[in-house]
Amino acid sequence: MASTREISIRRDGLTLRGRIDCPHALPAPAVILFHGFAGDIGDRPGEIYQRITEMLVEAGQIVVRFDFNGHGKSDGDFSQMDPFNELEDAFGVLDYVRSLEFVTTISILGHSQGGVIGGMLAGYCPDFIHKLCLLAPAATLKTDAQTGRCMAAHYNPACIPDSVNVDGFHVVGGKYFRIAQSLPIYEVTARFDRPVLDVHGIHDRIVDVSASKRYAKELKHCRLVLLEDLDHGLCGADQFRMLEEILTFFREKDAGEE
Repeated sequence: MASTREISIRRDGLTLRGRIDCPHALPAPAVILFHGFAGDIGDRPGEIYQRITEMLVEAGQIVVRFDFNGHGKSDGDFSQMDPFNELEDAFGVLDYVRSLEFVTTISILGHSQGGVIGGMLAGYCPDFIHKLCLLAPAATLKTDAQTGRCMAAHYNPACIPDSVNVDGFHVVGGKYFRIAQSLPIYEVTARFDRPVLDVHGIHDRIVDVSASKRYAKELKHCRLVLLEDLDHGLCGADQFRMLEEILTFFREKDAGEE
């Protein structure tokens, strides 16, 4: 019988909170799921991260989810979140999963900004990561910062304010945009030379599909799947096709694997 338990991971004085879902048969391969900007682990019934988790666990995978700092149940202030400290979160979670004796391999599944962070983690740690799955990866956060925009907000990219209210609800610190302007997203992620799946909706209004097309160009072993009816939140008529692609990708064995 599959099991679920809450987890807490300490990282530089912060506690990151999440959960681990395990299949009945252990040891097993693990997938770390990285949520997007202003999101959380999405463990409510029917939510897409929950559906992905249930699907992968049923297929014999362990799924580890956590809230980035300043998100969900984790410690921290959202306004102090930035790409660098989310990478630190990711390293902390990777260390935790590496310590689990019932984990055989570790893969990453990242959505939106979580795809950017997950991809960079894979590039920094190609010897630890088995596979990388990107869902509408938000690499446009760099060009957006360079032009001075984020969601509904606009600002002077040459004189970034200390904080920006991006949508009427979320205040982002200026440090976030200063880092984003020169973040080596593709350069670092391209160091990962194992299998990659990138799924993106052609008409995504939040992150242009050009971001994923560049990932496919920069990464040696990237399979790009472009879907006609899939929005940035991973909803639409092609959602089932996306789920099929994810399941097939993580179930496929590499050459030489038994």
